[in-house]
Amino acid sequence: MHIATGVILFIIFIFLSILHFYWGLGGRWGADAAIPTKVNSEKVLNPKLPECFFVGFVLLCFAVFSLARATVLFSFLPGWLLKYGLWAIVIIFLFRAIGEFKYVGFFKKIKSTTFGQLDTKYFSPLCLLIAVLALLLLLLK
Repeated sequence: MHIATGVILFIIFIFLSILHFYWGLGGRWGADAAIPTKVNSEKVLNPKLPECFFVGFVLLCFAVFSLARATVLFSFLPGWLLKYGLWAIVIIFLFRAIGEFKYVGFFKKIKSTTFGQLDTKYFSPLCLLIAVLALLLLLLK
């Protein structure tokens, strides 16, 4: 069970990582819908190449952590680093799912924008799923 959980997390993180690298290289598919906006459609964030690549790299590291913790991938990382790395994943994605109460997360106030609707339907539930799967991976080991 822990192997399947690790592989599922790996696939999710690889997809998200590739997407962020794509955006960092100037790709437009999905980019406008993935950035929170105010009611007047003004973007709250305006990420550039370094930010997109940083997030893509972190997500890639999370993918490796997932496979290493599931023992699918031989890891030179110490066990404590994998454990705390997965705890970091749980916390980061749980907080992302909950949100900052204005533009992002289940408890956001601005829900009528394209991002707000997609966040409610897909982004926040995906973040919650990632947090739950990472927690399972911690507990199943």
